[in-house]
Parts: sequence; structure tokens; C-alpha cells
Amino acid sequence: MELRINASKWRRKRGVSRLLNALGADEGLTRFVGGAVRDDLLNLPVSDVDLATKLKPDEVVERLEAAKIRAVPTGIDHGTVTAVSSGSPFEITSLRRDVSTDGRRATVAFTDDWQEDAARRDFTINALSADPVTGDIYDYFGGKEDLLARRVRFIGDPLERIAEDHLRILRFFRFHARFGEGELDPEALAACTSRANDLMALSRERIADEMLKLLAVEDPAPTVKVMLDRDILRPVVPEIERPAVATLELLVEAERKARMKPDPLRRLASLLPRDTEASGQIAARLKLSNKARKRLACAASEEIPGTVRELAYYNGAECAADRLLLAGKADLAAGISHWEAPRLPISGGMLIQRGLTQGPVVAKTLQAIERQWVARDFPQGAEFERIVDEALVSSRG
Repeated sequence: MELRINASKWRRKRGVSRLLNALGADEGLTRFVGGAVRDDLLNLPVSDVDLATKLKPDEVVERLEAAKIRAVPTGIDHGTVTAVSSGSPFEITSLRRDVSTDGRRATVAFTDDWQEDAARRDFTINALSADPVTGDIYDYFGGKEDLLARRVRFIGDPLERIAEDHLRILRFFRFHARFGEGELDPEALAACTSRANDLMALSRERIADEMLKLLAVEDPAPTVKVMLDRDILRPVVPEIERPAVATLELLVEAERKARMKPDPLRRLASLLPRDTEASGQIAARLKLSNKARKRLACAASEEIPGTVRELAYYNGAECAADRLLLAGKADLAAGISHWEAPRLPISGGMLIQRGLTQGPVVAKTLQAIERQWVARDFPQGAEFERIVDEALVSSRG
């Protein structure tokens, strides 16, 4: 089977033809590269279109400006310029080779050798490039065969590639979870296992970002199981233990039954201890946002008091859905996920108008009314008035 992209279709994308003309694609100076090529060959939706070019960064900027295309020097020191063509952004990177690496960042030099540039990429399926004119695929490391076999494999020696960038350990598992089938590549798996402690050198933000991307795939559970069996996460999140995979598996199934999209933060919650304090500490260590920390802390509680809508009212519909899905209650979760809490139909001022003396008793009575209103499933009309009357009588002794 000959793999190629539909070049004419790609050139019809907004801003693409204009950009390619500016960057000399017809002269062989520029190609489509990376994930866009991989995803198109797999018949997956293509979002971001990246390009590589023999042109140096300053030449890229000059050509873009001459073509009246906005050039943004987003990473120009490392060869990357963002072009905004007809309102659409494109990342353009000059061909590079690594001069030195330290496991977190690389020092690069520019080159005009396509294979040398492709060799910098992590996996064979990510090193494919496509001719914008003919659609022909350039493959220097067997990426087409790996793509057809749904196999994720490092370019060259996995240990060397991991030494260049330690994050590739987590990327290997993420890419297998998304694109791979069957057993993981044994050479890559052995290398990731032996170098798992290298993850400690990375920022926790990078680790969290990669973990959440992994957990966002359709079913990450089989891959996460391998990771835990191999103690991949122990150096950075030792609290995630092997039995947690069963909870993740149940959650994935519950999301499917509820017809709810995979949620990486909810899935992370399934792997963490069901302890609010411990969950908060892990979230802080991973440098997650305050909103994410609160959500994980809420999901860590297994309590489902009263009615489902009562749970959602006091904790928010998102947290309620998280707890219900983690408890395997898919039907209830589906019904509450988009529920909007009603507003209490009375205020402190209205209670004073009904004869209640101004002061602390107003807030106390209002709270009593709200508790009863929620417990009785948010009644309106006459039933709500009975709740108010009961609370007023009680407050007056």
C-alpha cells in the first residue's frame, strides 16, 4: 500500500497555498511535517499544520513579510516562526540538528539535510514528511511500516533518545495508547523501564501535562497498567499504585455508558488515593491550577449524600458527575452533568419584609430554608411557601 497525502486538498486549506508559494515549496524548500502528516495518513482529523524548511529563520521572515504574511518570532532562536496566513496560524521550523542535549533542552544548529532534521524526532511515525506538490511521503526510518502496523518505535537507540529528552518516556506510552496496537515495542519498553528515574529531572508541569494527554485518549487503562507494572510513575507520583488501574477501567466504562467524553482530570482522580488531603498534595506537587486542585479534592470524596441534585447543588454539577462516574453510577451521572442549579427564590430582605427582626437570625433562617428546599428537591409555589412558613415559625420560637 502506497501512503501519500492528497496534496491538492491540503493546498486548499485556508492560507496554505499562499504560504507555500512564499516559502518555495515548488522548489523543494518546504514540506509538511510531523503530526499533521501522521494523522492524515491514519484518516484522523488534522488540526495544526506544521512545516519544515531549508530556509534559515531570517529568510523565512523576509519571505513572509514580502508576501504580506504576518510573521511572529515565537521561537526564532531555535528556528521556529509562526506565520499567520489568511488568518490561520502555521508553525514553520528551519531544518535543525542537535549539537548537545541535557535531557531537558537541546542546543541546535541549522542544516539543509532533511534526514538529519528527521532524526531529531522521537518516534518513526513522527518523522514522516510530505511533499506539498506531489503528496509523496519521505520516510527515513521505517515510519510508514510502523504506522501501518500501529507500532510506536523510537528512532535509533531508545536509551540515547531518552537521554536527549527524558519526557520521551511518557510520550512513548502516550503515543502507544493513542496510535499503538498489541504489545509495546520491547526495546523501547525496556529502555523506559530502566530510565524511569530520569523523570525526576523534569518539571512537574511537563509531567502533569503529558500525563493528562495520555489520560485523554479513548482508553488509556491498558497502557497505564503496563506503566504501573513497570514502576514508570513511581519516581514522580508514587501514590499511584497498581490496584488503581481497576478504578480507571471502571471509570472508562462508566463514561462510555453515560455517553460522556473522556475527561483526563477525572481519570487522574481515579488513579489517586480517595483522600482529599492526599489528592490536594499531589495536585500541588504537579503544579495543577487551583481549579483543577479543587476538582480533584472534590472527586476524592466518595460521599454521595441525599439526592443526586443535592450533591450537585452543594458541590457543582461537574464534581457530582465525577463522583457518580467514579462510583460506577453512569445513568445518574449522565442526567446531572449539565444540570444548572436553581436559585433560592427568597432573600434575607424578603424575610424581613415578612416580619423577621433584622440581625443574625435572618441568615440563620435563610440557611434553614435553603437546607429544607434542597432536601425536598427544590420545590416551588405552595410547597416552598410551607418551607418558609415553617422556618419563620421556628425562628420566632
